[in-house]
Amino acid sequence: MLTLRKSMNQYYSEAEAARTLCITIDALRNILDKHIFNEAHPRPAVLEFTHAELLLLSVWAEPERGGNVVAMPSKT
Repeated sequence: MLTLRKSMNQYYSEAEAARTLCITIDALRNILDKHIFNEAHPRPAVLEFTHAELLLLSVWAEPERGGNVVAMPSKT
């Protein structure tokens, strides 16, 4: 049985999301502006993110982190 030692937040603030993704708040905002928001749909002043949204943001944040995530070797 899988048990979690740390409870997950239901919603993450911008600061919590950036910290979780190991990027700055400015980098997070740049990612959001690049992939989600535009002139017709500007970024709101206050944002909250779900755990699932952080997963997607983590894919977009990979170049921002500079590849500081180590890939696990294959089992073969």
